[in-house]
Amino acid sequence: MQDKSLTCKDCGSPFVFSIRDQQFYAEKGFENEPQRCRDCRSQRKNQRSGAGMAREMFEAVCAQCGVTTTVPFKPRGDKPVYCRACYASVAPAGARA
Repeated sequence: MQDKSLTCKDCGSPFVFSIRDQQFYAEKGFENEPQRCRDCRSQRKNQRSGAGMAREMFEAVCAQCGVTTTVPFKPRGDKPVYCRACYASVAPAGARA
């Protein structure tokens, strides 16, 4: 094995597919060589996961303690909304992450 020079299909820049990277790909069972440089792979990954984007938050009043809180969904009014502390005390164990 030896380092390979590849060209990124997104930005067109050359990048090195190092021996170490090739070994990693082989260990993971990847059959194809990377088509994007590290920067373009990171940027694409962030775009897909929504990373770096601010999540829209909505104000709500906790149904248990009455404190004003923010939640990542728009309350509809048909179900109770809880602040973080109250949610931890009322949510089933499997629902908390």
